[in-house]
Amino acid sequence: MEPPIERIRLSQTAKDQLTKLKRNTKIDQWNILCRWAFCCSLAESSIPSLVPTPADSNLELTWRIFGGEFSDIFLLALKQRCYNDQIGIERETLATQFRLHLHRGIGYLAGNPNIKRIEDLIAIVIPSLD
Repeated sequence: MEPPIERIRLSQTAKDQLTKLKRNTKIDQWNILCRWAFCCSLAESSIPSLVPTPADSNLELTWRIFGGEFSDIFLLALKQRCYNDQIGIERETLATQFRLHLHRGIGYLAGNPNIKRIEDLIAIVIPSLD
């Protein structure tokens, strides 16, 4: 499948937030944290706000690095979300929505005061059995 975007350069704010998450979770690869963030945003019922996010950091990922062996699955999830939100699935729309979801998800994860370690990330998606 053709990716909606070849490369994405993150904002400096997003890079700083990911750096904090790397330090807390000990997950040392940007792409893994970005996958968590993207999925976190997709799980949110609201459409991300169309706020401009500067590409002002030196952190850049290709779509293939972001998605790895699951890149087609991430693309299908993005397309389905755009379809559900009734905003279309043209390549430009997909690229914009990917960027918005990624940045929103990074903000959600970085802003969660309960994420202090990798187990806290897992607890977000797997409810406690208590």
